[in-house]
Amino acid sequence: MLLLLKGVSVSQWQPDVRLTNDPSGSVTSYTKCIAASSNDIHVTWMDLRTGNLEIFYKRSADGGTTWGPDVRLTNNPVDSDYPAISSSGQLVHIVWQDRRDTNIEVYYKRSADGGATWGADVRLTSNMFGSWNPSVASSGSDVIVAWYDNRDLNAEIYIKRSTNGGLSWSADTRITNNTGSSQYPSIFMEGSIVHLAWTDNRDGNPETYYKRSADGGVTWGADTRLSFNSSDSWYTSVSASGQNVHVVWRDDRNITKEIYYNGSTNGGITWSGFDTRVTFNSANSEHPSVSASGQTVHLVYQNNQNTNLQIYYRKSTNAGSNWSGETRLTNTAYTSARPSVTVSGNVVHALWHDSRNGNEDVYYKRDPSGNPVGVTGNGSGIPKDFSLSQNYPNPFNPVTMIDYQIPEESYVAIKLYDQLGRETLVLFEGNRQAGYYRLTIDGSNFASGVYYCRLSAGKYSAVIKMLLVK
Repeated sequence: MLLLLKGVSVSQWQPDVRLTNDPSGSVTSYTKCIAASSNDIHVTWMDLRTGNLEIFYKRSADGGTTWGPDVRLTNNPVDSDYPAISSSGQLVHIVWQDRRDTNIEVYYKRSADGGATWGADVRLTSNMFGSWNPSVASSGSDVIVAWYDNRDLNAEIYIKRSTNGGLSWSADTRITNNTGSSQYPSIFMEGSIVHLAWTDNRDGNPETYYKRSADGGVTWGADTRLSFNSSDSWYTSVSASGQNVHVVWRDDRNITKEIYYNGSTNGGITWSGFDTRVTFNSANSEHPSVSASGQTVHLVYQNNQNTNLQIYYRKSTNAGSNWSGETRLTNTAYTSARPSVTVSGNVVHALWHDSRNGNEDVYYKRDPSGNPVGVTGNGSGIPKDFSLSQNYPNPFNPVTMIDYQIPEESYVAIKLYDQLGRETLVLFEGNRQAGYYRLTIDGSNFASGVYYCRLSAGKYSAVIKMLLVK
């Protein structure tokens, strides 16, 4: 079904949920370790219970309310560590770095049934100098993996693509080319648009850089520098929703390490021209993770302002222009670190590892109403006319957005129809105040084909044609 939830509720984080329970230690990664497709929530981590680090996985089929058992994904006598995860519909993709080949290489594993069963390990890289810290993104059957690689005698960013859900892969593509080191990539994909951010020291100190592809990673635009200071910028995280693109990182320019932000409102083509400080603390804020949905942006990070490391959260409801106050997500006398965040429908999901039980375990927390998706304000003032804009991107796979405007309070009905004119889904039906609005539609579980979206409000009616291509 197309996922579209409406309404805005007061956010309320629920209690911490312990996902692992093993005395050997379970640890999350620097990259994103949680992914969501509708009510299916997927998490991954590295675990010492078998004597060496192995990759483990766990899933929830009810939006994070209950969880299945731990699933061991790797089984070899050397370390497999630093996993990252992405999902699109029933396809789940996990990448990690692995030492089974003497040097460190990037490996991949996939599930085609929402995490119920898993395929074989697939070695994605093959060079004698090491491939590190992979990140993965997916959209429909398209998958893209980024990592940094020392085959060129200095660290460079490489990517690899699959157009059939991870069954086969393209050759390695070198993305950066400079005399400095390019490291710690973060990648995000929405339709055919790919956003890549990383840390780069070509300017004499580590800075945050960005690059975009409009054709699924086949070709790439120019490198764009997003941070500007004489100190270090590290550990990027990137997310996007429609035309709004968001990059966060840890920055050393202040006395303490702080989280900084830069945003684009035109799909990453141009940027604000300045970076914005998001945290203001008396201690270090590090390892940010960002997730976007419409105009709403969610940010988690770790901070030791309360003596030990804890997980904190901030939110923007206007595409990064302003940020809420800080919300403390954990409150223990022990370390909580390396958080990840994602959203599904109205729910915000956070993951981290925590040592409150004497060893590290993986913990999870959810806010069931923290992500008001479906209908969100997308403008200022009162529009003069009714309007239903063409969805973007179009064709789409699997996510698209539709903007519309209402000049006066009206009873609004927005419905989806298939190619034969049969009503498929009611996207919204009810009273709507004058204003600008946006629908976010996830077609992960819909078949490819032509769909029609119709808006009716008073005497006004409009239809747009949309193409879902998987």
